[in-house]
Amino acid sequence: MTANSTALAPASLFVGDVTLKGLEDDIYRPLESFPTTRWWLAISFTGALASIFALCAGITVTQGIGTWGNNNPVGWGWAIVNFVFWVGIGHAGTLISAILFLFRQRWRTGIARFAEAMTVFAVICAMQFPLFHTGRPWLAMFWLIPYPNDQGIYQNFRSPLEWDVFAVSTYGLVSLMFWYTGLIPDLATARDRAKHQFRKFVYGVLSLGWKGSNRAWSHYEKAYLLFAGLSTPLVLSVHSIVSFDFAVSVIPGWHTTIFPPYFVAGAIFSGFAMVATLIIILRKMFHLQHLITDNHLELMNKIIIATSLMVGYAYAMEFFMAWYSGVAYERYVFLNRALGPYAWAYWTMAICNVLAPQLLWFKKIRRTALLMYPVVLLVNVGMWFERFVIVVTSLHRDFLPSSWDYYKPTLVDIGLFVGSIGIFLTLMLLFCRFLPTIAATELKVVLAESRSEGGHRE
Repeated sequence: MTANSTALAPASLFVGDVTLKGLEDDIYRPLESFPTTRWWLAISFTGALASIFALCAGITVTQGIGTWGNNNPVGWGWAIVNFVFWVGIGHAGTLISAILFLFRQRWRTGIARFAEAMTVFAVICAMQFPLFHTGRPWLAMFWLIPYPNDQGIYQNFRSPLEWDVFAVSTYGLVSLMFWYTGLIPDLATARDRAKHQFRKFVYGVLSLGWKGSNRAWSHYEKAYLLFAGLSTPLVLSVHSIVSFDFAVSVIPGWHTTIFPPYFVAGAIFSGFAMVATLIIILRKMFHLQHLITDNHLELMNKIIIATSLMVGYAYAMEFFMAWYSGVAYERYVFLNRALGPYAWAYWTMAICNVLAPQLLWFKKIRRTALLMYPVVLLVNVGMWFERFVIVVTSLHRDFLPSSWDYYKPTLVDIGLFVGSIGIFLTLMLLFCRFLPTIAATELKVVLAESRSEGGHRE
């Protein structure tokens, strides 16, 4: 088995002579050392961005969503674009952690914990936008959650917007429990290594009294397998349900059966691009290149290539079906996307999502962090524009020309999106500082397997 195969040999997941003690020291060093100047500068910047979200959210609540750029035909603007974008970002975490775990892919161990955390934080960001889009978020519990209807208020279970409540909340809860379950043995190790009594107490509470007995490991493995099994169908169901927000409507450009698989492929595509974007910085900042190797990056890039081809096929098939349908309105929507007022957004999407990832066919690019980084950044940009194109270009020209208008975001729209990025990055920085970013327990098992193969390979 070569280092370039899909199922990597355990020895190919490390660089150099990695020992058990050295592995543990490298993973827990960020938790035990005082925050560096770089960390303080980074979290000050992301915290400032997060405060922009708080400011714009306050403006939205006090003055209403009239402060957004939504107009008469475009009732869904940046809020829904950002919601779909952030839900998609979280999909790679579930795929890496759950599906690859069930298929016993050992290469996931170096990046799974980080991807799981990214899933939880992305869902937190995603949930903000539909909540504020309701206009009265303080009434969300009455209208969205099926608590005992003592006030005669009943949810509309035929609405896909109601399905979103169940899908996203279930996805977030299961992802959180899956992430926390995997953390328990590593939190116990952090407790045992802690020198300060307060840190020892905090990690002791978080590790739930973990002692590492055979019985505890047996229960842990069963629970982890159970959550992996529960999370796997969520990869397909959650973004399929999000796509139903569009597909079950009668709007030309949305009313199509390709949306569920198209959205799922796009979510995995954008999720892996975001994992690669952040994991490259993480391994450089904490000197983890020997644990998160070029082999990990290459395998992620191969998945990005595959999902890019799926997304490109969906783009082409949409145009074909619009022509084949014989519906004038359907044809017009797609011609308007490519040649109309928002053509700049459509071609930005196509270049970033279809053309740019083809550079990853070159081995040197997909195995070199500095060369692949611009590509994955462009994918993140392109996937946001994909959601923008889907939402805005299908709405800005209604059936009546008198209802046509050009959608422009306001400063509040921009502030909410930029602020959500700040929230996401702030949570990631806090995670890197206080919790182990790599699953040390699982990586020790892989290291033991690699030793049984006869040592490490450079």
